[in-house]
Amino acid sequence: MSDDPEEGMLSWDESVFRDEHVFEIDYVPQTFEHRESQMENLKYALRPAVRGSRPLNVIARGPPGTGKTTATQILFDELTAQTDVQAVRVNCQVDSTRYAVFSRLFAEIFDYEPPSSGISFKKLFSQITDRLVEREEVLVVALDDVNYLFYESEASDTLYSLLRAHEAHSGAKIGVICISSDLDLDVIDALDTRVQSVFRPEEIYFNRYDEPEIVGILRERADRGFHDGVVDTTVLDRVAELTAKQGGDLRVGIDLLRRAGMNAEMRASRTVEREDVEDAYDKSKYVHLSRRLRELSESEAALAEVIAQHDGQRAGEIYDAFNDQTDLGYTRYSEIINKLDQLGVIEATYTNVDGRGRSRELTLQYDPEAVLERL
Repeated sequence: MSDDPEEGMLSWDESVFRDEHVFEIDYVPQTFEHRESQMENLKYALRPAVRGSRPLNVIARGPPGTGKTTATQILFDELTAQTDVQAVRVNCQVDSTRYAVFSRLFAEIFDYEPPSSGISFKKLFSQITDRLVEREEVLVVALDDVNYLFYESEASDTLYSLLRAHEAHSGAKIGVICISSDLDLDVIDALDTRVQSVFRPEEIYFNRYDEPEIVGILRERADRGFHDGVVDTTVLDRVAELTAKQGGDLRVGIDLLRRAGMNAEMRASRTVEREDVEDAYDKSKYVHLSRRLRELSESEAALAEVIAQHDGQRAGEIYDAFNDQTDLGYTRYSEIINKLDQLGVIEATYTNVDGRGRSRELTLQYDPEAVLERL
């Protein structure tokens, strides 16, 4: 063993990372394994668009972190690079209304944002369809996290406008891919009958990755993101084990690798050790919670905070505290409860109360301190 205390220590201008972007949420991997059948089914649905026809519509379902968005983005990149097809992915967590969805489509098609006010939906819609017909282009729209449109009661109107575009403007050709991570949501049943009559999608399911698959995917990511020798097999196996524990969501494992690397750098170490992984896990396991809380409105975040402070109490008792803080009425309160329940932030269950009928009991799905810290 060397007597040099500096051996194995990073200097100020060194890093364990070869390319830290590899661990970011928008990174599209160069190799995409274990999703061959799903990719083939997506290609089958999109192939008519290459020939200038309207593509088949698709519902891509599966648990979080199973490759739905990545698969769609890879095919969209290929489509736009090799054909004249317009392919646009809309993040419905951010754009959760019909108007916001079409504003995003407008920005992607015209390469500039529409006016922030003063333009009606009808005009926005007609400008998009006019451009498609004028250029004889096919538009494929991926509604990523489409479940958020349902939470805001905007899904039916949005899909109706997209799917009926050819009726409003002859020659407009639009196909839709609905991507959902909410396994409790039946997309077809939740739509209005006017939309169900025209929405006959191909259904593609993305199953959870098993642990050997997780190891292989994370190894490829670690090899690209870290310098040689930074993460050994035992450390990677532990990351995969913790990822599997969180439902096999690769986003947890990728975030865990990044945070573990940052912990190693904080110690000025050239290698990631198991202790770095364990210390990082407390934050990485809440990656879903952090994303969901970031997308809440001010009043929705306020209710999440009140519930965290009064975890397990009945809805009426929590409403009093919520009303004191926001001055909002019971109708809006009930709507926010439903949304937080659908998001998986809370569980709202009906219980019988002696002499008072039924009441909802609101329980956080996460540790209250974790919710309050991230709020």
